[in-house]
Amino acid sequence: MVLEKVIAILADYNGADASTIKPETTFAELSFDSLDVAELVMSLEDEFGVTIEMNENLKTVGDITKYIEEKLA
Repeated sequence: MVLEKVIAILADYNGADASTIKPETTFAELSFDSLDVAELVMSLEDEFGVTIEMNENLKTVGDITKYIEEKLA
């Protein structure tokens, strides 16, 4: 459920086809720069009610999904 919401938010944010976004998709592959990632993080924090600490370990859709799932547990 978290993955689907993350993908939907990503697709809505940059106009990508949601079916092309996979857990292994990197933010670089989505052409996200640091400002885009910061705005995405704010959207995800609002959606899931968690605080996301961005760091170098959160490089893919799967990474951020796992991070959110751990915060929600």
